[in-house]
Amino acid sequence: MNTSTNTGSYPPLTAIVQITDTSSVAIIAGVSLLLVSFLALRGTSDGYIVDLGGLPIRIAWTFFSRRFDFMAMNFKKTGGLPFKFRVLQHRVVAVGGPEARKVFFNDPSLGFAEGYEILMGGAPRLEDINIDVKSEGMGNVSDFVKRLNLLLKKERITETLPVFLDDTNRRMVDWGKEGTINPFKQVYDLVFQMTIRMATCRELAENPAEIRKLADLYWDTERSATPTRLLLPWLPSPSKKLNKQATTGLYLLFLKYVETRRAAGADTMDPIDILVRNGDSDNTIVALILGVTFAGVVNTGMNSCWALLFLGTHPEWRRRTVEELKALTAKYSNLEQSPAGEPFHRMLSKVPLEAWEDELPTLDLVIRETIRLTINGSALRRNLRKDVNFQGATVNKGDFVCYSVADTHLNPGIYPDPEQFDPGRYEKGREEDKSAPLAYLGWGVGRHPCAGMKVAKLEIKLILSMLLLGYEYNLVDGQGQSTNIIPKPDRNDIQQARPLGDPVYLKFKRVQD
Repeated sequence: MNTSTNTGSYPPLTAIVQITDTSSVAIIAGVSLLLVSFLALRGTSDGYIVDLGGLPIRIAWTFFSRRFDFMAMNFKKTGGLPFKFRVLQHRVVAVGGPEARKVFFNDPSLGFAEGYEILMGGAPRLEDINIDVKSEGMGNVSDFVKRLNLLLKKERITETLPVFLDDTNRRMVDWGKEGTINPFKQVYDLVFQMTIRMATCRELAENPAEIRKLADLYWDTERSATPTRLLLPWLPSPSKKLNKQATTGLYLLFLKYVETRRAAGADTMDPIDILVRNGDSDNTIVALILGVTFAGVVNTGMNSCWALLFLGTHPEWRRRTVEELKALTAKYSNLEQSPAGEPFHRMLSKVPLEAWEDELPTLDLVIRETIRLTINGSALRRNLRKDVNFQGATVNKGDFVCYSVADTHLNPGIYPDPEQFDPGRYEKGREEDKSAPLAYLGWGVGRHPCAGMKVAKLEIKLILSMLLLGYEYNLVDGQGQSTNIIPKPDRNDIQQARPLGDPVYLKFKRVQD
């Protein structure tokens, strides 16, 4: 849900529920549900869980529009105690603290995908356009991960690595020799290109017009995840219409390429061909592509952008990172045998996958710290099996559970001066991320680590390498004036975490061809 332009004001009920001839019955039923919920949720304290009380839609509206502020504000009010509120007919319990963290990330009763299905709302669901993939073997997270692992085998990533660099270079050439870019547009475009290459087939990945169309549909889907659509799903709102149109557009576009590749019967390492050989149906393949796209773009793009901004304002870490990348390139590129004038991205492609993963300790520190500062939203779960105890607070079967990642990542008891960019905090002798159990949550922990972590790290490293070695850049404001102000992420903007206040741009000059 893209909330960066949301004013945070509560809409009057008269604006939310304007009854029309075609929707009056559904709206009246919905309003009745809200009133019943209101009477059932007056402000009380239930054991260790504080009931926020109030009108449920007002409480939930803030949860969807300013989630980071909502969690911080209410934990401050409760003195750190768990609190509960309603989203539609569902009870949501927010928990915090080290003991709750252990239970949240490790208890087998807490379902991962089920937690995000209702409380996130951004990723498209084929069920919304009346396509059932659960009956075709895509009913849970393990089904998704099992197929994803087919696409992430080492030999396939090794084969794709030079293509990633070719794709990235081609998109960067379009920027020109010098100019100004908005990283939250152009760098996201690079990530989108890589994700489509990673998840579909070469015909689509090498079709710029189709990529642009996909990107437009993707962001339409993100924009459609408004509080109105998520809290009033029965209301025929513009956002509900936009979501259906964008989901249908994505489905039909991906389906076209799946059908084409199936008809060709090609024995290639393209993802669609791999899944066809796996015996998957067209709809199952489209569902996987949608899942990979929406899982792969947001966080990889966000962290690529912010790493560039942080390095642009911390010259010593930038110097160390550039020197490390130059040393890596020199180690694996035989300069004496390289063709004269060979493009630098081709020299980068000679670096083996294992070296990208294991021989960039400084860049690893930079990425780790970037993630700590930017990934501070709410992790979500749903209790699927039995009542779960959080230090005396009982979360019932069927309840949703929220854990604010900021409770760990921005905790001064774990990370002193937590708002400062300081990659050295992970170096030997400090190792702040090991100062408490589960003190770093950036790639998932416990029962649900990120299945695509290795390829996501690789994509970030390739983008940063291309920009740091191929370009000189500095940060400028909207008037093109250099700025030394270290930007802060808007943590309520859960899709991009763009800088608070005025936009920040990169003024660049290409220095390597």
